[in-house]
Amino acid sequence: MNILLVEDDTRIADFLSRGLRAEGHQVQRAANGRDGLALAQDAARQAQPGDAPTVLVLDLMLPGMNGMEICQTLRAAGVTTPILMLTALGSLEDRVAGLRMGADDYLCKPFEFEELLARLEALARRTRPLQPARTPRLQVGDLVLDRESMKAERDGQPLNMTARELALLELLMSAPGRLFSRERILASVWGHNEDPLTNVVDVYIRRLRSKIDDGRETALIHTVRGLGYRLEAPPGTSSAT
Repeated sequence: MNILLVEDDTRIADFLSRGLRAEGHQVQRAANGRDGLALAQDAARQAQPGDAPTVLVLDLMLPGMNGMEICQTLRAAGVTTPILMLTALGSLEDRVAGLRMGADDYLCKPFEFEELLARLEALARRTRPLQPARTPRLQVGDLVLDRESMKAERDGQPLNMTARELALLELLMSAPGRLFSRERILASVWGHNEDPLTNVVDVYIRRLRSKIDDGRETALIHTVRGLGYRLEAPPGTSSAT
């Protein structure tokens, strides 16, 4: 995803840029309204079929030109880039005004990074053409998950798993080799209402390891200390989705 970030608060902009890039997204920044408008207009002109989705993250209160004016100008020119507006003004009237000016979503400060990320991903999905149905089978090395029956096996041996364990396994297998933070796993598998200080992710990772890796020569679940977890097969083995 290509993120156009228009935010004049350097602390917030730096935090968001680092977090979004760590998630694998491209970030372009502007620190005032007029530069932000130009950034969005240039991105719309240069967009080509097949490009990664672009989403505009737009602060409401900006020097030079505010977020409402930017939304209105872009929409009047026919620019359809999804817009997520950020603001400390959280009243119903403010939210309605932003949406009517052309914003697609509205997030009040302060906010959690995981919620921002989920909203951006939802906006990006709306811009993509309809995709074929997801593949019914995930495979990483000799580990297989049948998404239709939600049954897993390794090296042909069935694995007895709970629904939550299977949901966690599906997330990890959906992107072999990708590092998932505890926060991302928690939001994806348990939802945003779960206490972020809980150790439930670590508990369930241990459960998966006991069922998938214990007693086997090759471990598939790997910990990156302080960052999170990934599931991947050794080089030279097959991984398919």
